[in-house]
Amino acid sequence: VQLQASGGGVVQTGGSLRLSCVATGLSLDAYELGWFRQAPGKEREGISTMSKDLTYYADSVKGRFTVSKDNGNNAMYLEMNNLKPEDTATYYCAAAWGGWGFDPKTYSYWGQGTHVTVSS
Repeated sequence: VQLQASGGGVVQTGGSLRLSCVATGLSLDAYELGWFRQAPGKEREGISTMSKDLTYYADSVKGRFTVSKDNGNNAMYLEMNNLKPEDTATYYCAAAWGGWGFDPKTYSYWGQGTHVTVSS
């Protein structure tokens, strides 16, 4: 089982990035999915959680970030708009079986992380 995250980079304040997470060895359609981020010196923060057709976002990203899923490509995406310096972090995708939410302990499978830097 592998989740491969990609798409991170350096962007200016107000810019956009699209992160991808491609799964092998499991079908994302059968799992609850999440996106997390971790800034240096901080705990891992849940920013979105998706179960079936329901998606929830953390207040810190609501209205700016959008999650989508492509079952045909077994992938999920995190579209990030109007990026701010405080969005700088390593971003992780994750999959859970039978649970969802913003608690990292819920998730069994993790991508390796992709780093986003937002310059001011």
